[in-house]
Amino acid sequence: MDHLSERNPKSGTEGGEPGRKKSWASWTVLIAILAFAAAGILSFLVLSRLNQIGREVNELSTQVQQNNQKVAAVSDKAASALDRASQAEQSAQQAATERDEAEKARAQFQQQAQQAQQLATEAQQKAEEYRKEREAELDRLQQALGQIATTRRTALGLVMTLGSKSIRFDFDKSTLRPEDKQVLSRIAGILSTLKGYQIYVYGYTDDIGTREYNLKLSERRAKAVYDYLVQNGLDPNIMTTKGFGEADPLVPGSSPEARAINRRVEIGIVDSTIHPYPALTQ
Repeated sequence: MDHLSERNPKSGTEGGEPGRKKSWASWTVLIAILAFAAAGILSFLVLSRLNQIGREVNELSTQVQQNNQKVAAVSDKAASALDRASQAEQSAQQAATERDEAEKARAQFQQQAQQAQQLATEAQQKAEEYRKEREAELDRLQQALGQIATTRRTALGLVMTLGSKSIRFDFDKSTLRPEDKQVLSRIAGILSTLKGYQIYVYGYTDDIGTREYNLKLSERRAKAVYDYLVQNGLDPNIMTTKGFGEADPLVPGSSPEARAINRRVEIGIVDSTIHPYPALTQ
């Protein structure tokens, strides 16, 4: 018993040390395994997190790109809207300018219209004054010529009848007698002072003879008076002759007295400033 008790302590001191070493080695291995496993797990978690972060980064990058595209689209729309707004503003400014110009043109037109109306009124007043002056001159002319031969007013001016009491044409003749020339000299003296008048010399015959012959005879009588008036100073450029033959007799009938009266010349006096192109009729 004592022997056994003496060996047990020895085995406790000498035989227990390797067991403890084995136990520490196992724990070390276990700890290493656990550490390696923990490191692996940690690495896996880290990698998983990194992968997740990478995916999130990719998603964020995609979202950023999409947002950038949207921002670019919005920027393009904004730029287009600004461009349209600028064009609209320019159009509005141009429209305002055109409106202002139109207003100015309208004001100028109204002013010109008023001036034209005023000028027209003044011109009408002057024309009326001029017409009255010419009418008064025709009245004086009628009075002066009326002392020589019968003179009447017409719509265009005056008609002076040189019949048997002033100029007497013999039957079938167009020759002027000395007393006829005296009458025409007085008439020429009055007409030569006129300005702005046209003078027409009309010749007539009685009813004896053919129409063709009387027409030529009336033209010769008108030409004889025309020539004498030109010789006495009248401008030939303001004078015209025409023969009417036996047309429009002053006195109807075939008596010698009626025929003598119808053998005549008439002088038409027309104000060419008021009637520039009158018909060549009585």
